[in-house]
This record gives sequence, C-alpha cells and structure tokens, in this order.
Amino acid sequence: MYAVVGCHSCGTYWLVADPRDQDSATCPRCDTRHRTDRLKRFYESEDRAAAAEARAKLLADKQGQSAAFERAGTVAELERELEESEAVVDDREYLERAGLDADEVAAAGADDAGESRSRDEVVRDAFREGTATEADIVAYATDHGVPAEAARDILDRLTRRGEASESRGEYRLL
Repeated sequence: MYAVVGCHSCGTYWLVADPRDQDSATCPRCDTRHRTDRLKRFYESEDRAAAAEARAKLLADKQGQSAAFERAGTVAELERELEESEAVVDDREYLERAGLDADEVAAAGADDAGESRSRDEVVRDAFREGTATEADIVAYATDHGVPAEAARDILDRLTRRGEASESRGEYRLL
C-alpha cells in the first residue's frame, strides 16, 4: 500500500509506503516528523506507479499546471520515453558544453583527501589539532575555508549541546 500524504508545515506531497505499519514519517522537504495516523492522505493505492502519478497530478494542480500535466502523459510514459531517448546528457558532457572543465569542477569540492568536509567537521578538526581557545579554533577554521562568524556559531552550538566544554577560555571536545 502506498499513500500520497501532505506536510502540515511546508505543504509538500510525498509517498509513504505502508503508512499503517509506521508510527511516523518525515517530510523530505522540511524534515518535520509527523505521526502517520494524523497525515492527510490524498491518494492510496497498492500500485506505487499509480501513487506517483497521483502525486504528480497534485503537484501540477498546486502550481496551476493541470493542462500541461494532461498534455505530458503519464509518468510511466515519460520514463519510458526517457529510457529510449538518446538525448540524456551526463554531468561531464553538460559541464563541458557549458565551457567548464569537469575535472576542475570535481576537484573544486574536494579537499586533500579527495572528499569535502562540512563546516562542522572543520571546527571539530580544530579540536583534534590541539587548539583550545576560541581564537585558535576560529583561526584554524578560517584557514580551512569556514567564515569566522560561522565557526563561532558552531563552537557555541557544540557547547550548548554538551558536545564541547569551555572552562576559563579553554575549549575541549567531549
């Protein structure tokens, strides 16, 4: 069983598989957790494709595009056309047609280890490097691409959540 449900917070629609077997579901758009028995069900079906089609129609109606939706055909037909089409452009080809070097784009988001790090990870790494004061942590973070204000906010958040402690101006990751 599949149900098309709507979020009370942001108004998005999404599919929930077996809503009667779940206590809660999380909105994929705003991450709000909802009890499944309280979610409004706009459509229910045993067939996932039928539920996906109903969701697509709801989205088209919401955006005032019902006529365009009707002209487009079913989701299954569009997927079949897409699979048969040679017009699909992969990421590399798209970037190169736009005049960008795909290898440079891939490298731009990577650090020395070949993976990008979040701001939170950079601030945590500052602790591991042995830095202890706010100034040291912020300096380390700014050297690694994190704005100073963002580093201070992350440090404050870590302290409030109990993941770090501060005593006499010295910080420690717990």
